[in-house]
Amino acid sequence: MDKLNYEDSGVNIAEGNALVEDLKGLVKQTFTPNVLGGLGSFSGAFLLPSGYKEPVILAATDGVGTKLKLAIDSGILNSVGIDLVAMCVNDLICNFATPMFFLDYYATGKLDRNVALQVISGITKGCLEAQCALIGGESAEMPGMYRDKDFDLAGFAVGVAERAVVERPFQTNVGDVLIALPSSGIHSNGYSLVRKILKKHNITLDSNFEGKPLIETLLTPTRIYVQTFKKLQNKIKALAHITGGGLIENLPRVLPEGVCAKIIEKNIQQLPIFEMLCYYIQDTERYRTFNMGVGMVLITDSKDADFVAKESKGYILGTLEHGKKSVAFV
Repeated sequence: MDKLNYEDSGVNIAEGNALVEDLKGLVKQTFTPNVLGGLGSFSGAFLLPSGYKEPVILAATDGVGTKLKLAIDSGILNSVGIDLVAMCVNDLICNFATPMFFLDYYATGKLDRNVALQVISGITKGCLEAQCALIGGESAEMPGMYRDKDFDLAGFAVGVAERAVVERPFQTNVGDVLIALPSSGIHSNGYSLVRKILKKHNITLDSNFEGKPLIETLLTPTRIYVQTFKKLQNKIKALAHITGGGLIENLPRVLPEGVCAKIIEKNIQQLPIFEMLCYYIQDTERYRTFNMGVGMVLITDSKDADFVAKESKGYILGTLEHGKKSVAFV
């Protein structure tokens, strides 16, 4: 009888160990003075920042969704890690939390060190942009769970905020101004619909779009807004990350009862990719599925609106008025 070892089942421990060694240099780039120890322990350690009266820890987790499938099919894998970080840290700042550190989970059927390095190099780029440390992660090789070259990603971001800020009531009110921060593209939501459009209408990933292959536009990484938040947080009353559900579902999350967000639709700086995609979908899906060019909305006092718009490189999107807690386009 031939006896089996772990590699016979499809799991290559040596490849996983080699990946960890390859990653050490990349990951250390993201370390801040608050990181304790190095890589290779059973968990990551991070010293709480000083200067908080009552520090509160906030956490966010997310993935990249079926945008991953386009990355895998095209072999362009160095940007989805940025998406992973962005989706988590952009949520954290909406609760006025400053991101401190990040962890990732990478799962695949067969570990390919070169593929994993490309993906995790994107994660490190995202962490550098978000000014947070990558203090840990897990690479799981699971034959039978994933087919061919498929893999999945999950991210976990932890931030800190003052308790008084976290627990305060809604700061937004009638007369406040909405500032739109432009998105870089589709970000990481709505890709199941995007892929359905491509398949149904026989649109190939290498087809020409705005002078370059369409896939390059589709895989443009999600913009990270952490540094903008840090610079302007004292002038911001609320932030809404425009992800799944679009403007219609995300803006009301930061509004009190009796306040309506009136958006001046002609002000939206819509990107060409949305013009193309919206040709194939029902009008009702536009602002509920896609960000339509608005990646984040800041709400500020009217007296600060021009300053915030200029400093954030955003633009005035609309105002808050009396009405049902909802979004209205005018």
